[in-house]
Amino acid sequence: MEQAIGFVLPKEQSQWLLNAVEHTAAENMLSLAQLWDAVQIDKRLKQQLIDTVLIPESRFFRHEPSIAFVTALAHQYCIQPLQSTIQGHSNNSVDSSSAEPFRIWSVGCATGQEVWSLAMSLAAKNISNHKILGSDVSQKALNKARKGQYDQRQQQLIPSAYQHFMQPLAITAQDGTQAIRQSQASLTDQALPVSPKLILDRLLPSKTSAYWRVMPELHEQVSFVWHNIFTPSLATSHLQQVILCQNVLIYFRQFDQRDILTRLSAQCALGGHIVLAPGEALFWRPSNMRRIAHSQVNAWQKISA
Repeated sequence: MEQAIGFVLPKEQSQWLLNAVEHTAAENMLSLAQLWDAVQIDKRLKQQLIDTVLIPESRFFRHEPSIAFVTALAHQYCIQPLQSTIQGHSNNSVDSSSAEPFRIWSVGCATGQEVWSLAMSLAAKNISNHKILGSDVSQKALNKARKGQYDQRQQQLIPSAYQHFMQPLAITAQDGTQAIRQSQASLTDQALPVSPKLILDRLLPSKTSAYWRVMPELHEQVSFVWHNIFTPSLATSHLQQVILCQNVLIYFRQFDQRDILTRLSAQCALGGHIVLAPGEALFWRPSNMRRIAHSQVNAWQKISA
């Protein structure tokens, strides 16, 4: 895992790693030795193991100050063409959508809640000229992120000011059957007594809709791509105005964190920003970036190439 994606689990989570490996082996009817041999040559099986080991931990508006900070940057970026036109006394109205879009890259986006939180925050400010890219090394997590569909527990974490960007989702017969099977398997794994009522209680925690989806309009500016930040390959050819990399670096060794940050700064546009989680990468002292003085946000601005 470390050789492939740089991912290092702390020792106290070694049992989690063992369970993930055993689960992948059992699903493919392989012994652990056979699984070891197979992942060396089978890309599909290797990706399945990665998807099982990784922890797709994410939630809506996980760090609201960072979301607000990026939204303010996007707003300032989008009004600059208008301000320039006013100062130049042009009689032509300016459509900010004709300028280059404000590009945001969410690194390690997992199941997409950070990306959709950004999309909601920008839409609430009527900022339309933007592109948000979410990337992750887990294909399974990306599939869920692209759908933009979440259970009620996740939906309830969205602040009331943004709830109108979510729609209740009717459960189809196929989705319901699949969800029941997943719950059944989960409960069995936990050695809990399995009953139809217990499964339904898990699927339908209240009388309101158990599943919600992001409004289709928000999908227009959002895209997701598989990307391994542990490698030099690029997720996109576009330079980004903002790169968010929050709660990702903690899974890498410090020298790998430094290499990753160097690659991210190269992908950041001049004047753009890299936003990390509070307390992350305190060792980082790049010569081409300056730290932004902000009491709640760990942000860096690119000041030279």
